[in-house]
Amino acid sequence: MFETQLGRRRLLMLAAVTALAGCKVIPKGPAATPPPAPTPEDNLPSDQKRQRIALLVPLTGPQAAWGQSIANATQMALLDTNAKTIRITTYDTGEGPAAAATRAMADGNKLILGPLSGDDIPAVAAIARASHVPLITYSSDADMAARDVFMMGTSSSGAIERVVNYAHSRGVNRFALLAPKGSYGSRASAAYAAAVKAAGGTLVSTQTYDRSNSSVISAATRLRTRGGYDAVLIADSGKYAAMAAPQLKVGAAGPRILGTELWSGELALSKTPALRGAWFAAISDTRFHRFADSYKSRFGAAPYRLATFGYDSVLLAVRIARDWRIGAAFPTARMTDRDGFLGLDGPFRFAPNGIGERALEVREARAGGITIVSPAPEKFVD
Repeated sequence: MFETQLGRRRLLMLAAVTALAGCKVIPKGPAATPPPAPTPEDNLPSDQKRQRIALLVPLTGPQAAWGQSIANATQMALLDTNAKTIRITTYDTGEGPAAAATRAMADGNKLILGPLSGDDIPAVAAIARASHVPLITYSSDADMAARDVFMMGTSSSGAIERVVNYAHSRGVNRFALLAPKGSYGSRASAAYAAAVKAAGGTLVSTQTYDRSNSSVISAATRLRTRGGYDAVLIADSGKYAAMAAPQLKVGAAGPRILGTELWSGELALSKTPALRGAWFAAISDTRFHRFADSYKSRFGAAPYRLATFGYDSVLLAVRIARDWRIGAAFPTARMTDRDGFLGLDGPFRFAPNGIGERALEVREARAGGITIVSPAPEKFVD
């Protein structure tokens, strides 16, 4: 069952849904209007046959649209799986993550899905830990991961490792790096160095920059002057990659450009001649398009790309709930199953430190758009 923290939502009656076994792709559903807004209700019913799970996302404030998209997706997952043993209650982190977590614990929830923002994780985790309740968050901030805080988002380390391995398999041996200063740049730099070494390549040159137009152009120019490498990773968004790439390449000549998970969905990639031929890794969109069609038919609008994280987190909870005794603590040990889980975005699993690992595809930027050059694996093999 799905309800909001401030009240129960009326669920739409759907004429045709698919019961998912693990995670089969949902079909397009019939047209429906968006769910009604939450209404006040102070007392939640007690549950004797269902596990209580809290969804912590912003329903007010600047990220409300993203939070609502995730909430809608979790509702879809419950309907599509016909889940009978879990109840999901939504709490609005837009009014404060600590307050939302406190209410969730007072209501007896045994698992938290969320929050969306990495900045909200410390406050939520501190309150949840007092009740021995784990988090499955929608953030990709690896610094926030822990043994009881699992990250659904795509990690920079996983995306970097995937593109480095692909590049090395295509003859790239000498690598360079262009990275912004700050926490993300530091994580990307460490992940890149480790991936290059593991692949058998050599990291020959690194340049860092402040996140400004002039700084990234200057850093790229210095890197080009040094030379001696086959490929360079630009560890930043497509916007900064589009500014840096022309400084790294002279006409069609120059190194292969590599990117990170931040490039997914960036329109600047195919519009920038210097980025043509660039490689980056991302989660597969193969199932997302069918999900988006079904979502739009039910809620009247397109979902945000991260809505599948909400859907897949419910699939995970439904799977684990098969062996989860009602009222008992969430079986956190099940989260680190090396075989992983299957979702709309493909296979995913969690390391003991909570960092998520995903099966990623490698894409290439071309003049006419983005092309898949190495499909995502269908399962984990180690």
